Formats: sequence, C-alpha cells, structure tokens
Amino acid sequence: MTQSRLELAFPQGMPEGKMLFVGASAGDDLRALDTDRVTVLQRHFPDHAGLTARGIAAVTGLDDQRFDAAIVRLARAKAAAHADIALAASRLAPGASLWIDGQKTDGVDAILKEMRKLAPVDEVTSKAHGKIFRVEVQAGDWIPADWHARENQAAPGFITLPGVFSADGIDPGSALLAQHLPEKLPTRVVDLGAGWGWLSAQALARKGVTELHLVEADHAAIESARRNIDDPRAHFHWADARDFRLKDPVNGVIMNPPFHQGRQADPKLGASFIATAARILTGAGRLWMVANRHLPYEAVLADHFGQVHEIGGDNRFKVIEATAAGRGTATLTRKGSRR
Repeated sequence: MTQSRLELAFPQGMPEGKMLFVGASAGDDLRALDTDRVTVLQRHFPDHAGLTARGIAAVTGLDDQRFDAAIVRLARAKAAAHADIALAASRLAPGASLWIDGQKTDGVDAILKEMRKLAPVDEVTSKAHGKIFRVEVQAGDWIPADWHARENQAAPGFITLPGVFSADGIDPGSALLAQHLPEKLPTRVVDLGAGWGWLSAQALARKGVTELHLVEADHAAIESARRNIDDPRAHFHWADARDFRLKDPVNGVIMNPPFHQGRQADPKLGASFIATAARILTGAGRLWMVANRHLPYEAVLADHFGQVHEIGGDNRFKVIEATAAGRGTATLTRKGSRR
C-alpha cells in the first residue's frame, strides 16, 4: 500500500541528509529509506514501541531539530493533517523537499489541491488508492496560520489538541457513562483509554477515590490530560491499554474503549480492553464501560466476568457494569432485571 508509493517516490533511494517522517507506523515497509538517517515523529504508543523495537529513531516531539527533507503521512483528521504539514515545513529550509503521502479516504486529493495553491508541487504518484507528491518548501510564512497546531477548549477547563479523539467536545458515550457512575467509587481506579481526561475528572469528583490511573496511547491526548487534571491522586500512563499492568490489582475500571483501527471498525480493540480490565481487577472489583449498542461485547464480557449488567443506555449506547473478574460464564441482564 503506502510502502509501494514510497518505493515509487524514491526509485534511486533516499536523498542525502536527514529525513523526518511524520506518522510512519510500526508495520511500514521502509526499505526505500535509509532508516539510519530517518527520525519518525510518532505519538501513538504501539507504533512508537514497534518502530523503536526495529531500531528506528522514534520521537514524540522535535524540540529544535532541523532536517534536510521530510515525509508527512496524512492523519485522518484534517486539522491534524494540517498541523503535521505545518510542523514538518517549519523544520525544513526553503527549497527543501516535503513529500506528502496519504489515502484518498484520508483526504489526500483535497490536501494536494490546497498545496498547489501554496507552493510548487510535482512528482505526483498515484498507487493503491492513494497519492504521494513532493512540495518545494517556500521562504517566509507560506503555510496558513490556522494550520499550525492550536489548543481547543473542548469543555470548560479542558484543552485538547488536533487529532485527539473527540477533540471538539465531550464524547456523548463518555457523558452517558459519567451519568451512570455511582456517587461513591472504589478506592483504586483505572481509566483505560482516558483520552484528554474528562471522564477521569468526573471519577475524581466522586467520593472514595484515592488514586486514579489514566492510561492512553495517544501522546497528545495524555499530555492534554496532564494539563487538564491537577490532582495528586491522578497518575498518567502513556501506554497501550491492551497490555497495561500495575504491580497490584485495582478495584475499579472505567472505560469508553475505541473500536476503530484507522477507518476500519475493529471490535477486537474493545475486546482487548475488556480482557485488560478483567486482568487488573480484583475479584470483587467493578468495571463500568460504555459502548456503541451494535458492538458485540456481551460474549467477551461473559468470558471474563461472573456478573454482567446493562445499567443504562439509549438507542446509540449501552452502559455496562461487570464484576467477578476472572470468573466467566456470566449472563447479561438489563436494568431492572438483575439476578
């Protein structure tokens, strides 16, 4: 897919000098590049860890580094794609080459049209339902000012950054889950997939919580959460929730798990979150989760918990409470019909 476009863009190999690659993933075939001279900006923990395991220099920020050329893999969110292009361009000298690569479904045609209005564009190559093209970096402030990453106030007292989940406001699933959390929560709670921290903040406002662990794979989101939550009980983990562990088990988990890999729906993600919740909870601990109503999590919950109840929801979402972690074979009951 994208790998073949890289090979077509660099038929003679990577140009001389240092290359910045914004958004390369762990599974990418980078044989067209000299990875000893490549720095990858990757803020998604599993991809960052995978690249590092391959011996590729992966970072979450660039400080004052400069490069001779850059590639930007387009993010799904347009604001994030613009911000990545602006960042890459700011680290290059006028006349340098900036390659932009992306799928049609991620808006590469629209970005190509925008870039043609800003700078010379050539070497446009179409392959595998996407495009890669070269932009000549210009002098001065040639990138629109509103492309640069800017904080957004998603809710009173909460800032977000481009590209994070639900960057423009409180996710309705999280809001529904918060409504169904009890007034008193367990002492030690984990928020799996904590995002920019809104749901964790609602949990910290309940009675009983003495420590709360926010687990999030998106570096920009967890850094936003650090700024949004000023509470000594909060502990922040940039980590993959699917294999997250603590030294001691906890007695509460809250979560609004993701169910997409890129643009593809993948319920296995949520299933992995459920497995993690069961693994880190005590037998008497409780899981509270929200999910889109159509997602088939009931069988997975029954495999990992002894008691599973739907305690709320609407036509879009279901809110589930589960306990007896590690003792499967539960039968789902709904509000008003608990066993």
